[in-house]
Amino acid sequence: MVETVSRDVRRRRRRLLALSIVLGLAGLLAVNTVSVLRQTAPAVGDHIVRLEAGDLRVIEDGPRSAPALLLIHGDAGSLRWWDPVVPRLSADHHIVRIDLLGYGESAKPDTGYDMPAQGRRVAAVLDRLGIDRAIVVGYELGGVVATALAEQRPGLVAALALIDTAPSDAAVLDPTLGDRLMPVPVIGEVVWRLRAHRGMTYRSFTESPKESARYRFERPLPNRLAGLGLPLLVIYGAEDARLRTDSARDYSSVPGARVETLPGALADDPQPALDLVRGFSDAVGVRR
Repeated sequence: MVETVSRDVRRRRRRLLALSIVLGLAGLLAVNTVSVLRQTAPAVGDHIVRLEAGDLRVIEDGPRSAPALLLIHGDAGSLRWWDPVVPRLSADHHIVRIDLLGYGESAKPDTGYDMPAQGRRVAAVLDRLGIDRAIVVGYELGGVVATALAEQRPGLVAALALIDTAPSDAAVLDPTLGDRLMPVPVIGEVVWRLRAHRGMTYRSFTESPKESARYRFERPLPNRLAGLGLPLLVIYGAEDARLRTDSARDYSSVPGARVETLPGALADDPQPALDLVRGFSDAVGVRR
């Protein structure tokens, strides 16, 4: 009898220990989730444009009297992605580079990452800089923001150049396991703790791609651009790892669109794409 009681006591202790461990882990996960979701950050550094909808870092290069060329970076990037091409372009262009909300040194709030809102902020920056018309160049996510800008303010956009910008969700290749797990509640916040943050917050890292997908799902980019009547240059890298290269032909439905596929992966070297953009800019002939 004593041995039976002793076994029962040990069994109950093991159950209590297991329950304590489970509750402790659940508590840690809950604390981590709340902590990660609450992370925000203000804009930092120089060249900050203060906006009610979120402060953005903006850098200008080249003569202000030259045609304006707005460069918008891609997902998980910053305006620094354009550094290799600025010296050649700024000789005869007024280059404007922006860190989108949530990226680089711009503000990282907990809301405001939908594509129309991103487009409105970019327009506000151009207005603040006194730029009436610009050729807008967007890489990946930046091309989606550029499309939102063109929809809202077509008079502000002289022409569009989209680099490696998926026209629809069907054009996006399957993400890595880590990228698939990142938006999953609780699990995503744990993964976030374990990987490099690239100077971003969890919300800024996950919300913009989610909102970009929503924007394209609601209406693919070629459908949005077809009625705007803007000159359009679409550039793909033949070895891009994030989208189906054959989806470039989807843009052929846009009247007058020029579609080019270049060798290699443009994420590694944007210079070939910007060589095309230079010729495109000269053909459009924007003047301030």
